[in-house]
Amino acid sequence: MSAPITQATTIKYGDNVDTDVIIPARYLNTTNKQELASHCMEDLDPTFVSRVQPGDVIIAGKNFGCGSSREHAPMVIKECGVALIIAESFARIFYRNSLNIGLPIVECAEAAKEAEEGDKISADFNTGVITNHTKGKQYEVRAFPPFLQGIIEAGGLPNLAKEGGLD
Repeated sequence: MSAPITQATTIKYGDNVDTDVIIPARYLNTTNKQELASHCMEDLDPTFVSRVQPGDVIIAGKNFGCGSSREHAPMVIKECGVALIIAESFARIFYRNSLNIGLPIVECAEAAKEAEEGDKISADFNTGVITNHTKGKQYEVRAFPPFLQGIIEAGGLPNLAKEGGLD
């Protein structure tokens, strides 16, 4: 079972955050994850890399991860230490790419709309309960099924395959 996220700090963005602002194409000439992550969100939020902390949660509006289907976008977010993204909705390819690399993402419109920058959030993937401690509110989403929890725990689908967990 996946470990819960406890008392994480939120960083909030609006609607239609596309993959070109998550990781600008001009940096895709390297395969170094740390180098790529150093440019995460820089065209949208130049302060992101300097203020994101391991375990933080991104909150976003509608259609997060729209644009090109590059797998680099969720990878750099995860490399920056983000533990979870909660949004009103995700672009489908971004959704699948995120889960494939072991980055948990959850659609919960109410939680995304009500959360503010800096709120403290907890999430339990086993029960599907998200708690905004700052607001004193809980939200229920569909819990991750065991096979997705296995992908997340392994750090992504390639790692799960290496471990022999795709039987």
